[in-house]
Amino acid sequence: MQLVVEDDLRRSRLTVFFRFLLAIPHYFWASLWTIATFFVAIVQWAYTLAAGHPSAALHRFMSSYVRYMTHLEAYLYLVGNPYPDFTGEEGEYPIDVTLPPPAPQKRLVTLVRIFLVLPALAVTAVLVSGPTVSFTASSSNGGGGVRYSSRTGGLAAAVAVLGWFSSLARGRMPKGLRDAGAYSLGYTAQVLAYLLFVTDRYPNADPASLLDGVERPPEHPVRLVGDAEDLRRSRLTVFFRLLLAIPHFIWLGLWSIAAVVAVFLNWWVTLFRGTPAAPLHRFLSRFVRYALHVYAFFFLVANPFPGFTGEAGSYPLDLVLPEPARQNRWVTFFRLVLAIPAWIVGATLAWAMVVAAVLTWFVALVRGSAPHGLRNLSAYALRYQAQTSAYVYLLTDTYPHSSPLEGGGGQPEAAPELAPVGYGDAPPPG
Repeated sequence: MQLVVEDDLRRSRLTVFFRFLLAIPHYFWASLWTIATFFVAIVQWAYTLAAGHPSAALHRFMSSYVRYMTHLEAYLYLVGNPYPDFTGEEGEYPIDVTLPPPAPQKRLVTLVRIFLVLPALAVTAVLVSGPTVSFTASSSNGGGGVRYSSRTGGLAAAVAVLGWFSSLARGRMPKGLRDAGAYSLGYTAQVLAYLLFVTDRYPNADPASLLDGVERPPEHPVRLVGDAEDLRRSRLTVFFRLLLAIPHFIWLGLWSIAAVVAVFLNWWVTLFRGTPAAPLHRFLSRFVRYALHVYAFFFLVANPFPGFTGEAGSYPLDLVLPEPARQNRWVTFFRLVLAIPAWIVGATLAWAMVVAAVLTWFVALVRGSAPHGLRNLSAYALRYQAQTSAYVYLLTDTYPHSSPLEGGGGQPEAAPELAPVGYGDAPPPG
């Protein structure tokens, strides 16, 4: 399954303002189609168990449903702009999914599919799910009825709310928010396709894989570097990871107190000079880098026990930070207010990282390695948290970029070959 993103970021202010009202006919249709899909899925499950492959006719029905739900969610979450049709035809919407034809599927996997999909559903819950917008129709005597709940919540809801205000003001959806929303919906489509026997390939949470072909954003001055292929995890340290991290959390808490004082002093210096004080900048850079090392260890994104100094190049997953440079005084003055949207997105990504860490913990204990997709989802969350911290701590006045894709070297026009998200070249010495 491949996510297709052909959106040009332009948004109609009028349709954005009335987006949920305009979607009311789709609430009716999605409710009816969802009920039909439930019963068709039972039939398809039995057919696939008996034949070893899904029914072609039912496969087409399920594929259309997956595409339709992707189109509708994209419209509701402002990931796409046009009004979607009601058929789920491939290629009819700028946010689309290409689905595989019917193919043989393992009977054992088919038999226990409902249990195997539970971890993926947990990831979906923090990326998309959570009933907020609902429609209910019932008979006058109170019996019977149809209910449809639009999945809002998590990352998709955060970017939709922030994108709503931005689209009304500018007539455009910010690329970072669009990419984050598309990633959330793309993963949901993978889960739905797996659950409905469209494919037996397990959902992959790797943002770079899901957004393959999507133009990368400009390179951010704060970025992750490290070995993207090292997934090895020590079972012993994984099992005791929480206990092992306790000394670091104590030290991080003490360092945080000093960091707050340093930020306050540096805020005044930057307001008057237009440039942060170099000693304070170095102190806060080490703090932000150290926090990344600790959280990468705790959330199983990296394996070794980190040091306590936050020194550049001292950990397999490291952070590139800019040198002191001139910063806009107005941006500096209102820094905490401006950071509120970034904190909202960061909070949803933090929940995604928690779920990914719990799932990784079980997998790493069994296999001695971390799942590639979950590790890269956590790397995305860590990168965004580090960019937000660097912005709040006055290390840069470049706003955090919410795209799951790593920056493309400052050339937004190009679409270079994608590397695993959050990873780049080795960190510079020192």
